[in-house]
Amino acid sequence: MSAIANIVAFDGASTPVSHTLVPIHVTREGGKVMAMYREKIPTLPEEAQVFVILVQEKTKAGTTITTYDVNVPVMESVSGVNSSGYTAAPKVAFIDRNVYINYAPSRSTVTSRRLARQLLVNMTGNVTTSVAPATAGCVPEAVDLLVMPT
Repeated sequence: MSAIANIVAFDGASTPVSHTLVPIHVTREGGKVMAMYREKIPTLPEEAQVFVILVQEKTKAGTTITTYDVNVPVMESVSGVNSSGYTAAPKVAFIDRNVYINYAPSRSTVTSRRLARQLLVNMTGNVTTSVAPATAGCVPEAVDLLVMPT
């Protein structure tokens, strides 16, 4: 099994910022494994930090379903104070969410799963040149190798 490690990714901002998500926990219930990661920014409330949930389960038909769920909470902006001089703390206004789901039939191979994943990555990143597929990290290991973190 793969040892659980931090996820480090740059955002798409005009001045890119590196986001480090640390492992929070791994749970196993029956044939389902779930790993949760979250940024650990001391100045932000827990509910306002970027988080990722990685889930893998096997169906009765033998298909392994791997879900990678990226969540970006957006805080509301605080403006002004009330008549008593109190300013309420900001809350999460909404969460932007992207989900990647891989269905790996029992007859699929590492090569076929890696090809499908890399095509999606290249299409979503508008990559039009040849690039080597990522073979390390929590998503390539979970999707290509069907190995979840411990």
